[in-house]
Amino acid sequence: MATRYEVVCINKSARYNPYERITHIGYRSASITIRITQEEAIQKIEAGTHEFFVSRYGHNVRVIVATHSGRKYIKTENDGDQPDNLLSLPECN
Repeated sequence: MATRYEVVCINKSARYNPYERITHIGYRSASITIRITQEEAIQKIEAGTHEFFVSRYGHNVRVIVATHSGRKYIKTENDGDQPDNLLSLPECN
């Protein structure tokens, strides 16, 4: 069973393509923020060890793995085609 973690920040590349912009996510575990690459997040989601979510407007929205032009990326379930909920998070320090 996957452990649930809240994504609280991201790091973005200088690219403008929304599918390639997120390089890292930061998630809260106990009282610290752990920063991992998007690729690591994808591996953890697909392995079923971690489940990530974003808290938006009082609701928890699950982070999922999607594919665009053969490339995997992460987004939230209700984002339609682009990872807007994640892109709106603050930058990780």
